[in-house]
Order: sequence, then structure tokens, then C-alpha cells
Amino acid sequence: MNLLSKLILVICALACFKLSANTPYEIPRSNVIQLTELSTDRVYSVYIQLPKSYKNKPDKTYPVIYVTDAPYTFPIVAGATRFPMNSGKMQQAIIVAIGYEKGSAGSNSRIRDYTPTFAKSWKKQTGNAKGHIQFLQSTVFPFIEKNYRASNLQRTYMGHSLGGLFGATILLTTPDLFSNYIIGSPSVWFDNNALLALKVNKPKLPIRVYISVGAMETPAFGEGQNMVEGAQQLVQKIKALKSDNIELKSVVIEEAIHATAFPTTAIQGLDWVLGKANINTNLHKSLSNLTN
Repeated sequence: MNLLSKLILVICALACFKLSANTPYEIPRSNVIQLTELSTDRVYSVYIQLPKSYKNKPDKTYPVIYVTDAPYTFPIVAGATRFPMNSGKMQQAIIVAIGYEKGSAGSNSRIRDYTPTFAKSWKKQTGNAKGHIQFLQSTVFPFIEKNYRASNLQRTYMGHSLGGLFGATILLTTPDLFSNYIIGSPSVWFDNNALLALKVNKPKLPIRVYISVGAMETPAFGEGQNMVEGAQQLVQKIKALKSDNIELKSVVIEEAIHATAFPTTAIQGLDWVLGKANINTNLHKSLSNLTN
């Protein structure tokens, strides 16, 4: 091979490398849509990932995992569940992550939509949790369940921080909206613990509730609020309902701070509610209770 031929091969190799290095990565079987809240004309981005088996099982209806704070949570949940779902260790499910209002700063949108009460001391708008719950009921659920083979009985909620506060608000006020709740590091402290004063409704159907918090989510480790205490207060609030329809699990994640707790909350919580081993164990318990 002469020098010119070698030079051409080198140039081709560099060109191919440059092309491959600039290829954008996309999460498999996913897309982003826009949904409009009819009562306000607010437009929200909604991220959707379908299970690997979705095309090959046209008669199958899938559980749905609904997640808040989509830009942060969607890639984490999609990535963390890929191996468990594809290997059969976890039920395959549709992942639906709700983002923020289009044209609004993410912090403004989430503070407004995830908080249950109007807080006078806050400069940003608060207290639209009830309205955002209505958006889920009237817009998000109908769209997902009309356009995909999505179950209206097997819905899992997942949220962290203010998203955890929003999930706790749904759990206490309209508990039957979801069959499972994964509540991470809930901001119970918001508006002087206003969450704990909400009028509570007991679930009419069986639900499972997973609450977790990082062990280091306290002022002693540099956090602004005592999230550990808040999570404990929420657990006690739920236990005080004395409802046979609530199965509750609470976890403290060792060495986790507020900024790092969510990925563990997500995968461990989903394993508890959708993992095949846990589902089989719970089914065995249910059958045992029926025969005893």
C-alpha cells in the first residue's frame, strides 16, 4: 500500500470517528409530546417510554409509572429499569414523566404545581396542587389510556422533594388515583407542615406506599430542612389512618443527601411495587390470609 492510499484510509477513519462521536443518544422507544391543560391553556411536556415487549404483545395492557420533574427523573427511571424489566425481574411498564409548563422556568412551574397550599411568605406562586391533580385526571390519564395500552388500575406515582410533597398530597386527599406511591424525600416542611393539616380521605381500594429519605437529609449535614423528620411525620400520619387498604414501607437510605437520594428511591421503590420477587411474595401472603 502506497503512502497516498494510507493517507486516504486515515482521513476516512477520522471522518467516520467524527461522525460517530457526534451522533446524539436517544432513550430507546421514547418520545416527548405536549399536552395542554384546558382550564388554563398551560402546555406541559410529557415524556413517554414504551416497554420492550410492547410491539410484540398487541393484546397486552401495561402498568404505568407516572413521574414528576421529567427532565431530571425520566432518564434515571428509564435507565434504572431497563435491565430489571428486560430480564424479567420486574414487570414491564410504560413510563410517563410529566415536565414543566412550556415557557416557564422549571422551578416556577414545580413550586406552583406541586405545593398544596398558598404560602404568603413565598415570592413565587404556590398552592396549585389541586389544579395539577385535576390536570392528571382530566388530561394526562385520558390521553395515555386512549393512545396506549395503559392500565387505568395499575398506576404508580413517583416523586421526589416537592414531587414527593405532591405525591403525599394526592395520597392523603385522593388516594385511589394511584395503586402505588413512591414518595422520595417529601418536602413536608413546606408552609409550616401544611400537608399534615390537610383533610384526609382513606383509600377505598388497596394501595401500596413506599416512603424513603436520605439519612443525611438534615441540617446537621448541611441541608436546609430536616427531611428525615418530615418523612417520619408523614409515615405517622399514614399509620394514624389505621386503614387496612394501605401497605406501607418506609426506608432510610444510608449516606444519602437530598441531591443523591432519588436514584435509590426510584429503583428500590419500583422493585418493591413491580418487582417479580416482591409481587410473588405479596401474592403468597394474600392467598395465605384468605385460607387462614
